[in-house]
Amino acid sequence: MALFKVEICGVNTSKLPLLKNAEKEVLFKRIQSGDKEARELYIKGNLRLVLSIIQRFSNSNENVDDLFQIGCIGLMKAIDNFDLTQNVKFSTYAVPMIIGEIRRYLRDNNSIRVSRSLRDTAYKAIYAKEALTKKNDKEPTVNEIANEIGINSKDIIFALDAIQNPVSLFEPVYSEGGDTLFIMDQISDKKNKEENWVEEISLKEAMERLPDRENNIIKLRFFQGKTQMEVADEIHISQAQVSRLEKSALKNMKSYLSEK
Repeated sequence: MALFKVEICGVNTSKLPLLKNAEKEVLFKRIQSGDKEARELYIKGNLRLVLSIIQRFSNSNENVDDLFQIGCIGLMKAIDNFDLTQNVKFSTYAVPMIIGEIRRYLRDNNSIRVSRSLRDTAYKAIYAKEALTKKNDKEPTVNEIANEIGINSKDIIFALDAIQNPVSLFEPVYSEGGDTLFIMDQISDKKNKEENWVEEISLKEAMERLPDRENNIIKLRFFQGKTQMEVADEIHISQAQVSRLEKSALKNMKSYLSEK
């Protein structure tokens, strides 16, 4: 990772301002009164801090521009949450927040590479969401975020989706009485509504050997493509019971087919 670039994310690092303590205090009081210009000046005055911190991650092989941008997000979060009454230097408070933001990024970043422009859009949307939530005491809509940062709402959704980590269908989401429900149990199966594949592997015969309730659950789940929650609502039992009966039915069907 090249750490001697003069320009990072369009910022000339050789000309970064350095604020004096008195200036910081004045600016921060202006920030607390809602002065956006003061906030921008305070951010620029602490970019050297971000630059010094990202050098600790020189072995990460991540793009220095990405790390600098993530570090800036940590810096802005520190500014928004800093409390002057605690008698703690801003840098003392900000450093662990910036480091934490970078470490979170490195931990969550995976092998699927996302373009710079998509990441930029996603990061802007994430920060705008946090700022609007703090300002209005409620989570903003995608359209509100779009208006705040001047980016089409569809592009924001696409960008946020692009930086999400893939989730296994076998990720557990709920457990009751030893019966674990997985993400795949919550997904409707829209493809397997045809009965032609059933005839080919004799599943129809196997299903006829099931008790009526288990037979009905299998039909609802795998022929009508309903989730376990939808099945539970329809036959008036708990989702955990649906899961238990479904597993029992599939086990019995498998046993029958293996004997054929």
